[in-house]
Amino acid sequence: MAKTDSTRQAELDALVASVESGPRQPAGLGKAILLTVAAVWSLFQLWIASPLPYVFSIGVFNSTEARSIHLAFAVFLGFIAFPALRRSPRQHIPLTDWLLALVASFCAAYLYLFYQQLAQRPGAPTTLDVVVALTGLLLLLEATRRTLGPPLMLVALVFLFYSLLGPHMPGILAHRGVGWESLANHHWLTTQGVFGIALGVSTSFVFLFVLFGALLEKAGAGNYFIKVAFSLLGHYRGGPAKAAVVASGMTGLISGSSIANTVTTGTFTIPLMKRVGFSAEKAGAVEVASSVNGQIMPPVMGAAAFLMVEFVGISYVEVIRHAFLPALISYIALIYIVHLEALKAGMQGIPSSNPPRPLIRKLIGFLTGLLLLMALSFAVYYGLGWLKPLLGAHAGWVVAAALALAYIGLLRLAAQVPELTLDDPNSPIDELPQTRPTVLAGLHFLLPVVVLVWCLMVERLSPGLSAFWATVFMIGIILTQRPLTALFRGDRPCRAAVRQGLDDFFQGLVTGARNMIGIGIATATAGIIVGAVAQTGIGLVLAEVVEWLSMGHLLLMLLLTAILSLILGMGLPTTANYIVVSALLAPVIVTLGQQNGLLVPLIAVHLFVFYFGIMADVTPPVGLASFAASAVSGGDPLRTGFQAFYYSLRTAALPFLFIFNTDLLLIDVSWLHGIMIFIVATAAMLIFAAATQGWFLVRSRWYESLLLLLVAFTLFRPGYWMDLIHDPYREVPPSELSAVMDRIDRDNYLRMEIAGVDEFGDPLQFFLLVPVPDGNSGPERMHNLGLELIEDDGRIIVDQVRFGSLGEELGFDWDQEIVQLLAPVDRWRKEWMWLPGLALLALVAGLQWKRRRLTRQGDSHAQSFAAPH
Repeated sequence: MAKTDSTRQAELDALVASVESGPRQPAGLGKAILLTVAAVWSLFQLWIASPLPYVFSIGVFNSTEARSIHLAFAVFLGFIAFPALRRSPRQHIPLTDWLLALVASFCAAYLYLFYQQLAQRPGAPTTLDVVVALTGLLLLLEATRRTLGPPLMLVALVFLFYSLLGPHMPGILAHRGVGWESLANHHWLTTQGVFGIALGVSTSFVFLFVLFGALLEKAGAGNYFIKVAFSLLGHYRGGPAKAAVVASGMTGLISGSSIANTVTTGTFTIPLMKRVGFSAEKAGAVEVASSVNGQIMPPVMGAAAFLMVEFVGISYVEVIRHAFLPALISYIALIYIVHLEALKAGMQGIPSSNPPRPLIRKLIGFLTGLLLLMALSFAVYYGLGWLKPLLGAHAGWVVAAALALAYIGLLRLAAQVPELTLDDPNSPIDELPQTRPTVLAGLHFLLPVVVLVWCLMVERLSPGLSAFWATVFMIGIILTQRPLTALFRGDRPCRAAVRQGLDDFFQGLVTGARNMIGIGIATATAGIIVGAVAQTGIGLVLAEVVEWLSMGHLLLMLLLTAILSLILGMGLPTTANYIVVSALLAPVIVTLGQQNGLLVPLIAVHLFVFYFGIMADVTPPVGLASFAASAVSGGDPLRTGFQAFYYSLRTAALPFLFIFNTDLLLIDVSWLHGIMIFIVATAAMLIFAAATQGWFLVRSRWYESLLLLLVAFTLFRPGYWMDLIHDPYREVPPSELSAVMDRIDRDNYLRMEIAGVDEFGDPLQFFLLVPVPDGNSGPERMHNLGLELIEDDGRIIVDQVRFGSLGEELGFDWDQEIVQLLAPVDRWRKEWMWLPGLALLALVAGLQWKRRRLTRQGDSHAQSFAAPH
């Protein structure tokens, strides 16, 4: 007997819950408390994000109080939703777990309950304070073990022991040590440890985005994304795999977890991939690669985007701009990899019910839709820009009314086509759904995403407030879509539809909170690591270790940092993963890079460690996403992981490329240059994918793959070859700095090698990239730089650095020596090196084209010979 939609959805929810939100499903009073507390947590987060507390002057919490309550909810739900051991009961909550949940939540809420008293004795904790703090730390570690497994707990324990045992550590690892009281105070009673920036971001931003995603999924958007992707791409070669990539990418836009993404979309896509010819391991690997890539896709990036705002010190819009291009290129390349796999295996797609259309009509239809979308975007943007000043305080109500009308109109369109049902992935699919009715059935799901992007990118509201308004709109949709659709169709009682909408809303609140348990606990535990780094100075030690192992070689240093990011990221959710690797390894790249002449923007460094941190979800032996996919596909977990890593080589290559070529991050490039970079970088990544897959026009020979790698490298980093031909800088005596400032253009940079001492008085030598300040002459530009120099026995010494000047921001300090001054020279643009790269590509294409033609002629002769005469 065929399964009903509700049964299939229940099975899917149970599988996701076992991975993300806790496998315990108690009955009776325990279930009621679990669901109620989860829903209350979601409502609390909506309350503190809204303007209502300030309008009514009630329920106003400062950031520390909000973090304390946030963690109290997380640990309480962690202990009752996640059993202690595999053999622990799943159907009821033991008394010990209730007790641990209450004690842990009290310890977490201690900062809120006794905020005034703690504020009056900063740095002087009482015995009770210390006991509560140490108890809270222990219970937080236990909650971490339950919700996330041992890896993060063990890493945090190592850092706690390192803090306590500092004087007993060997060699360069030794430090002055931390006492129990100082440890408790630093990690629990201040905002330097557990209640630091990471938990603050989880409280202010991350929860709302996770809740927004949960409500969107509960409303049916996840199934809609999958259906649209299959209707558009399922009929191509390896179509289900291409659809899986696109569906996972769309889900990843709002998802905070690669594992949940893998399970949710993979339950449907993996069986279909296997049906068209993919092995179990390759089907699982495609889903893993596309789901993990969802974590690098703006606007959410697994919640790391909001952490980058705090850690890097740039606006959210800038983070999105820098991260967008590499993520998009990586997804396009993954679709191409799937296409190559289908070509190699001779796969076909699933028959489509869409009427056949010539290629030219498809292109005209696509371009027409694109132009209409662009025209609508311009009309809305400039129309609102004109209306807002005209309407003044009433603009918000007018915009809300326009959104409501758009929603009703789109929902009326959706009511005219059949409702999208949840398909059984194990039942045969002989024909794909038609594209037009499938697209029309859920266009209203895009409106909350539009609201979110509009608030973030145009209105420039904070991420928290933007997510709040998008979530409010999403709540309106989830409560009204069923009653309004029923009203438009007239095929079922509206009362039942209203009840279903209310149930969906409640379940969305619960799901959002349960999905946040692990993230909330992870950000708190990662705060222990961040706090230990600040308290012990272990970051400097790690830099020394990496420098010693790399022997000062830049590429080896980056490779070691990438490997360490993979190791530290094993078993961690995306958010905790980024906190750990950015706290430990981003400073290493910055410090060692400055000392060895590698000067890159901080955002590039953070994206580098972030990319390799999330690669841990793919990489064996831990690779949690690979294990989740293999559970669905029935394939071998390790083989799935290795295959997924092979598919993800393009993602592993990108960080090295944008470290050395920041144009990929759209740093200091014009719109026209940015479009050109996108086209060339995309072509380069497709060529890289063809080289690693061993197939371009036909199966590649080994030397053709090497030539394709060389072409890809040349397109990605033309500056490398141009630097070999013509050095971009010439050495100038440091005494001529003012004269050089007078000669060079405003948009250029000077490279300086500086000798000085670090904060401990030890000798230090590093490089600085100095922009040319405003000014009409050399002396005026030197004044605007904020430096005063003196000459002492042939050496140029920094005599004074003006407070708040550009020089101080760059890192200049008193008594530093300018050892070397390098000024830019006029030379050909590095993009000229693309021409020999393209010529080499044409050579490979010519060789393969000739071979393919000969193969086809041979097949044609064989068929004619075999035909009866």
